[in-house]
Formats: sequence, structure tokens, C-alpha cells
Amino acid sequence: MKTGGLRDFILDNLRAGRWRAGDRLPPERSLSEQFTLSRGSVRKVLQDLRGLGLIEQTVGSGTYVTDGVDAVIRTLPAARPAAQTSPAELMEARIAFEPAVLELVVAHATAADFERMDECCERAEAAQTLEEFEHWDGLLHEAIAGATRNSFVTGVFGLMNQARAQTEWGALKRRSVTPERRRHYQQEHRRLVQAIKARDLEQARSAALAHLEHVRRNLFGS
Repeated sequence: MKTGGLRDFILDNLRAGRWRAGDRLPPERSLSEQFTLSRGSVRKVLQDLRGLGLIEQTVGSGTYVTDGVDAVIRTLPAARPAAQTSPAELMEARIAFEPAVLELVVAHATAADFERMDECCERAEAAQTLEEFEHWDGLLHEAIAGATRNSFVTGVFGLMNQARAQTEWGALKRRSVTPERRRHYQQEHRRLVQAIKARDLEQARSAALAHLEHVRRNLFGS
């Protein structure tokens, strides 16, 4: 992945307010592994953003969002659209990423997280339109990501939800989702949440992978 992907990821988190003044960014090693970049490339991106006044670095401590981030971010060009990610790329990333973070979810989720997951399931089941169902589907996955208590993970999920909002993804969903398939998706969501609430990592991963592979088959026929 090119350095532009890392730069856009950081800027997106700052624009969305997921990282605020004083927040600590993920370590260089984590960014290097996630974006398949050398440590030198990561440092170059951080150096550029530091030059813009968005972040500051303290030796031995880490990289932090500056107090003046809000004023600076408003002067920058608009973010690169997530629509550049194809539905196939998005599904590939989701299948690789979502089951992998469930270890953090099972370890850190609270009663409030469980309530939010249940609410998202209930709202999705009560949705009158596919668009409303998709909205609560996306919020369920964000609630699961939030339960990791890891800002890097929540940032990635935010980007995936941006990609889900693109026109091509919506058109595929409208063509593929029948009332019967939607009922199946809702049942799969409930199984996933139940496994998370039971803190059963193996069952949670199995439920997440089965659901995502089911969605991929329905979208692409394979």
C-alpha cells in the first residue's frame, strides 16, 4: 500500500473527530504493519503531517494530535473519496480484518457495548427499507469495533463504512438482498452478538466469518 493510504487514514480520523487534540496516535510499528510500509515511509508521512501542524512527536513517548488540529484541518483539501475502493476490495478487507479484531472485543466489551449491539440488531430488524437496514447494519459493526477500545481499529471500521456508503456497493446490495436473505443476515448478526456477549472467541470468529462469506456469495455469486 502506498503512503497515501496511511496519510488519508490519519486525516480521515482527524476530520471525523475520532482523534482529538491530545490523543496519541498508534505506534509507528503498528502503522507500518497495518499499511505494509517501511518504518522510514511511516516516519515520512508523520513528518509531513507534523509540518502541517496536525501532530507533534515526543521522543520516548509517541505521536500526539496538536491543540490546533481543528483550525488546521479546515484549511486542507477535501478527503479523497472512499468510493475508490471497489465492493470486491471492501469484502476482501472485511473478511480479513473483522474476525481478527474480535479477540479485543471479547476481552474489552462492556455491558454498555452489549446494549448498543442489541439496539443495532433491533433497529435493523425493525427497518422498513433496505437503506435503513444498511444504516443499522453498519452501526452494529461500528459498535463492535468500538468495543475493542482501540482507536486504530475504530478508524479502519469508519473507513469501511465510508466505502459501504458508495453508490456501487448500494446498487449491489439492492440487487442481491431479498427479504429472505435479509432475515438470514439478521439471524447471523444475532448469533455474532450472542457469542460476543458470552465471550466465546471461537464462536464469535466463526459467526463473523460465516456471515461475511454469506454476504460475499450473495453479492458476487462465489
